[in-house]
Amino acid sequence: MTHTQALWYTGPGQVEIRPEDIGPGDVRLRALYSGISRGTERLVLNGRVPTSEYQRMRCPRQDGDFPFPVKYGYALVAWVEAGPADLIGASVFLLHPHQTLVSASAAEVHRLPAGLPPRRAALTANMETALNVTWDAQVSAGDRVLIIGGGVLGLLIAGLVARIAGTQTTVVDVDPLRAAPAKALGATFSTPADAPRDQDVVIHTSATEAGLALALECAGIEAKVVEASWYGDKQASIPLGGAFHARRLQIISSQVGAVAPSHRPRWTYARRLQAAMGLLCDPAYDALITGELAFADAPGQMPGILADTRGLMTVIRYPD
Repeated sequence: MTHTQALWYTGPGQVEIRPEDIGPGDVRLRALYSGISRGTERLVLNGRVPTSEYQRMRCPRQDGDFPFPVKYGYALVAWVEAGPADLIGASVFLLHPHQTLVSASAAEVHRLPAGLPPRRAALTANMETALNVTWDAQVSAGDRVLIIGGGVLGLLIAGLVARIAGTQTTVVDVDPLRAAPAKALGATFSTPADAPRDQDVVIHTSATEAGLALALECAGIEAKVVEASWYGDKQASIPLGGAFHARRLQIISSQVGAVAPSHRPRWTYARRLQAAMGLLCDPAYDALITGELAFADAPGQMPGILADTRGLMTVIRYPD
């Protein structure tokens, strides 16, 4: 057996490194970086995954059961140290919890495209979600698009939408520090008080009632509001009074678990993931990685990182 170490959420606010053995597999990988999914892993750390979602929220290669203890995470970048000859030495991405050494099947690993450095590749799972949201939103050339919530997901969506010809893309956030990454990705920035109205498409990612209310307020007549937040066990009220019915607004859910209906006949999960990695070859997305910590320091630092709502992506760096 080969020994490895993995991060486990063991109780509310508690993170541990646990030793374990890995079994045989087609490929053996040594981790380089993994991305901390700030919103989802905050809910996992705090035991806020609803009982009804225990099975749907399981990530690939998860060990343990909700609420605790669980080995959780889904954005691992590694290099192949053993396996098929054409993969040995390659840098790859796979959906896997935070762990130093991994055994996997060859079908689970995805070679990074040329031009995508391993550290930035930790954004792959988030970019895959952003791509799916963009498809669900059906943004067209020339649309006025408002993205409420300037976290990692909102900014990745902004980077995609702003590149569609003629779009006027605005990111709204309560934190003025989100203005710089929004502008770096081709979008304008606004505070909630100054958010533009009469928008063709509004995408909500802030997971707050205030953000959802603002999304409905800013949507134009017969516009689409895409709810891309995940609230865990928190109940959110929706203000359906006022002009909601008079403006004939649409509210739809977008979630990465299924390929958007517009692309489902032709796109597999693997094709969507490869497309996400290709999009990340743009170095502008480096602005979304705002923190890094060593794997050995994760148990002490992750609770504070997940409690901080101002940071963007924090990556875990693994030992050489």
